[in-house]
Amino acid sequence: MSNAIERQLIVFDFDWQAILMSLADQDTDRWIFEVLAPDLRRKMKGLKEQMQWTDLVAQSLREAHARGITREQIEHALQIMPFHPAMARAVSDMKAEGKTTFFCLSNANFIFITTILKSKGLTHIFDEIVTNPAEWDDSGLLKLRRRIDPTGPQHRCHIGCQPNMCKGDELEAFLGRHGSFDRVIYVGDGANDYCPAVRLREQDILLCRSYRGLEKRINKDGGLKCKVVKWAGAWEVEEIFGKLRRGETV
Repeated sequence: MSNAIERQLIVFDFDWQAILMSLADQDTDRWIFEVLAPDLRRKMKGLKEQMQWTDLVAQSLREAHARGITREQIEHALQIMPFHPAMARAVSDMKAEGKTTFFCLSNANFIFITTILKSKGLTHIFDEIVTNPAEWDDSGLLKLRRRIDPTGPQHRCHIGCQPNMCKGDELEAFLGRHGSFDRVIYVGDGANDYCPAVRLREQDILLCRSYRGLEKRINKDGGLKCKVVKWAGAWEVEEIFGKLRRGETV
């Protein structure tokens, strides 16, 4: 890594598909239903425009529990989820340099994320995880709720963040807790990554996945100060991280 960069932050979501690709090469919210209850997955697809997404996943988890799908089945489905080895190598090699803090900023949930990280031996990667809270109850139901309680004060973002979380606010809050960084690298592809992207500085880098919602939003609205580097596959992120570690231009 360049000698000028002594303190670096890399921000990841956790999923890809409708939301975003990062470490897991799938979308956790959809994956478990595709594996365990395809009819619920179909129902979710029909309701996604009518319900807030986190609420819809929570409802689907309750329905899965009611029909007898167990905690063990859900955990197993998460453990066998495709997880791209190139992305795992990329973050592990960067972490080993000792100058990078990793921040997971995700619209998934705490149980999904930590179960997958544990199964892949990567629990050491993230210094902090901000996501929707979830916990198992004694009956084996995974109880999921929004990070921002719908009955309490709401965020005031008008850029396009979902009601459960403003990713731009969460990024700024993280920086407030941890201080400034020489460089922030944000890995994203979903339209809801536009809000944190517009808050990045000139010295920061946005790794924007091609042909996804984030790229479309940037093309439509612009407004970024940071450098934008396009990528399509996890192997390209590994390549970009390698160049950054060596102090090369991306």
